[in-house]
Amino acid sequence: MDLVDIIAEKKFLGQEFLTWLWWKSEERGGSVALPGQGDISIIFEKHMLLEYGEGEANEKLICRGLQTELKEARTGMSIGKKLEQARLRLEQDQHEWSFTLAAGSMEFRNVRLPKTAESEEGDPVNNKAETEGMILERVYLFEELIRIVTDLFRMFLEIRIGAQWREEILKMRNWVNTSVASM
Repeated sequence: MDLVDIIAEKKFLGQEFLTWLWWKSEERGGSVALPGQGDISIIFEKHMLLEYGEGEANEKLICRGLQTELKEARTGMSIGKKLEQARLRLEQDQHEWSFTLAAGSMEFRNVRLPKTAESEEGDPVNNKAETEGMILERVYLFEELIRIVTDLFRMFLEIRIGAQWREEILKMRNWVNTSVASM
């Protein structure tokens, strides 16, 4: 089995993770308790992509709107569509990241890093050390985003392979069905 086949076979884990993360973020009003780091804010924004089927029978559903308006995504999930991609806003301490996460490949797209202290407006950066510092700060912020999402994924996997997954999946199904019924 080659790498492409393995990725395709394990794609469901990323989809389950993204669905679980959406549920977790709504469970406490956008706040998720990350062990050892405290609460972080996760908001699903404006754009989701759901998939159903495989090969030529593959269907895609794009849902757009405010976070409270993603009714089509919830309805799609209630009939078996899988969450494949979502636009997220993540906040920790005074940092805010915005990005799209593709579930099947765990790929970050359209990443917007937190604002940084840049040089004065209109003042070109002539100092090599200052330029290097700005680049290193951006690299650090990107690494922080990856670390946080990796920690969230680790938290999901511990639940997913543990005895509590059965209870967790029932809560998630109830969340989807309750959301659809109230529309």
